[in-house]
Amino acid sequence: MAGHLYDEGHTVAGWTGFGIATVGTAVMGVGVCAVSPVLLVGGGAVVIVSLLVTWALHLTGWGKPPGVRPRAEWGMRVRDASARGGHPGCVGCLLAGRSAGREAAGRGALSEVGASVVGDGTGMEVRGAAVVD
Repeated sequence: MAGHLYDEGHTVAGWTGFGIATVGTAVMGVGVCAVSPVLLVGGGAVVIVSLLVTWALHLTGWGKPPGVRPRAEWGMRVRDASARGGHPGCVGCLLAGRSAGREAAGRGALSEVGASVVGDGTGMEVRGAAVVD
């Protein structure tokens, strides 16, 4: 499968989280079949742990930023060097208080001063707008 032409996003964080979540949902399934509230709650707790483990691995560089990565970083064992500073547009980095996530939240927004949207029904055009950085 070395001939992929796109980034599938396979990462250590993603596969570890998937594995733990699979165990949690299997425990919940057994809880449903056995009508056991203890197994249902326990399975749900394992699923929540999978979210936290995935998030922690992402923040330590074993995940990937949103969007397509450069081809040199497609390998699963390649750590993301930009994780420490935060990824623009990444909810996980934003929740962790990483600065790039906060800065990206305002990027691309239109300035309210002098912006107007005009159109004739077939398309719209924005006039007099400025991008806020």
